[in-house]
Amino acid sequence: MVKSRNVALVAPLAGVALGVLDFVWIKYVPSPFGELGNSIAVWAVVAFLLTFGNRWTLSAGILGGAICLVVAVPSYYLAATLIQNDNPANMYNAVALLWMGLGVVAGTVFGAAGVLARTGDGLVRLAAAAMPGAVLFAEAVMQGRRIGDPNYETASLVGYIAVLLASGVAVTLLVCRSWRQRGIALLLTLPLTAVGYVLLLLTGFR
Repeated sequence: MVKSRNVALVAPLAGVALGVLDFVWIKYVPSPFGELGNSIAVWAVVAFLLTFGNRWTLSAGILGGAICLVVAVPSYYLAATLIQNDNPANMYNAVALLWMGLGVVAGTVFGAAGVLARTGDGLVRLAAAAMPGAVLFAEAVMQGRRIGDPNYETASLVGYIAVLLASGVAVTLLVCRSWRQRGIALLLTLPLTAVGYVLLLLTGFR
């Protein structure tokens, strides 16, 4: 219970760190790794890892994941204001509010998954552990659809897809306890990737 109470401190601090570091990452890290900063999937994975790494209850994990991603949005734009003199209004304009809304959804889903990947039983636990990899794979599929589009450079896309796939495998291996669990979780990423891809399309990502 005491651990769950620290969500009010840890989650906002994690959100500030995520938002600031994400902007710095985008600005200074070259492609293809720099593209991870523009990834909503990466933010979802951060919410998952935050709750997976803390001994929070399910309700605290859901709250913590949502708070982290919501706070990260204005923190990102604050960093942009301080580093490159962007308009401070970006922290609360319509675009920022939209991202905060998506942060609530992603933080709730992946915050819950992070707790269940640690505390759940059987297939529930493994499915939860598969979710961060699946969302990274889903974004890789979306990026793959852009290959051949003259608005995108094929070499950069292929490099970024490789980074997403490798990251998805790595996080799945990290959060599972045995090779058997890792194998099952990787298999579960396949249907979950399809679900994640559809959900990304429904939220307007192309």
